[in-house]
Order: sequence, then structure tokens, then C-alpha cells
Amino acid sequence: MNIGLFGYGKMGKMIEQIALQRGHTIVAKVDVGTTDIPFDVMDVAIDFSTPDAAFDNITSCFNNKVPVISGTTGWLDRFDKAVAICKDKNSGFIYASNFSLGVNVFFELNAYLAKMMKGLDQYNVSLEEIHHTQKLDAPSGTAISLAEGIIANTDYAQWKLEENGEQIVPITSKREGAVPGTHTINYGSTVDDIEIKHTAHNREGFALGAVIAAEWIQGKTGVFSMKDVLNLT
Repeated sequence: MNIGLFGYGKMGKMIEQIALQRGHTIVAKVDVGTTDIPFDVMDVAIDFSTPDAAFDNITSCFNNKVPVISGTTGWLDRFDKAVAICKDKNSGFIYASNFSLGVNVFFELNAYLAKMMKGLDQYNVSLEEIHHTQKLDAPSGTAISLAEGIIANTDYAQWKLEENGEQIVPITSKREGAVPGTHTINYGSTVDDIEIKHTAHNREGFALGAVIAAEWIQGKTGVFSMKDVLNLT
């Protein structure tokens, strides 16, 4: 499989390493200032760029019939437009706020727990995410996905960063050292707490999941998620 990497920072380099280990070829490393992009030899693009660059990277690939795996967060105000372009160009697209296989299992666990907690008004939910100091967006895309999973299965109506209130899922974001990513969901009452937590030890899990998604999307058109890749639907 010929892979074009969009974004060649720490994640891009980790994806390159894992892709090569799995027998794939990196045919492009697109970063700030790259102008000559060989779309014609790409089987798939993997985008871990920046919020400002993601939309243009993704839609340029669609316009050149290249399916995209994207893990860039912070650009989702234009997600629906990207999806429309993907469908119009009959391309393929998987976006995930987190490609870690463990995190995607955690998403399902979170939704299941939320269903069980619905109606137990003595418990109040809260969400905390911790990442390295170089992470640009807050809250993390993973935290937003977790909050949306809670909202979809309970009477909570919205999430807010560093803010409590009626029907609000409060998210606390911390930036510390070189933490790859820790997400904790707590349901607290006066008598006990129920807590689930996912702790990433390094970036390798994120990169492996993205490469597995790239392998899975070969020969497919449409918009998918990691639920499809992992058969969690």
C-alpha cells in the first residue's frame, strides 16, 4: 500500500515507522510549505496535520480520488463540508478523534455506562483529560467524543470546558509534561464514585490504529468510523 503522510510531526513519524514495519511504502511526506504532492501514486492518505491545514489536505485528496484517514482535531466546524465533498467525489473517509484500538473500546464502554447511569440523579458526571504541553486544542477531540457519547445516552444536553451547570457535562483539560493522553470519566455521589479511565503509555497505539484503518478502507468508498473498522457496530 502506498501511503501519503499529511503532517510529519511526531505522529507522522510514528505512523511511518509502523507502516514500514507492516510492509507499506511512504510515497509522500507533506508538511508546511510542500507544493509538489504525488496524489497519482497514493493508495491512501493519512492526515495528522494541524487544524488550519486539515480541511484543505483532506479535500485535496478527495478531489484526486485518494481516500483519507484523518486524526487531526480542531477543524470539525468544516467536517460536514468535507463529508459532502467525499461523497461527491466518490472517495473514502475515516475520521476519528482517536485511532487507538483501546480508546475505541473505551468509547463503547463509556456509552454503555452512560446508559446504565441514566435516571440515577444522585450521580453527577465529570470528565478529565490530560495531555502533553504541545497539544494545541482543548478539550481534546477524544474528550469531546466521550462527552458526546454521554450526552447521546443520558439527559445531559451539552458539554462545557471548565464549567458546571444543569445538564452540562463538565470537562477539565490539563497540559502536563509529555503525557500522551489520559481520559477519566467519573460519576460521583455523596456515597460513592464510579470511575472509568483510559491511559495511553505512548503514541504507538494511535499510529497503529490509523494504519489499520488505512488498510481496511482499501477498495471502499463512503464515510466510515473506527466502529466499522473494528466491527463494533
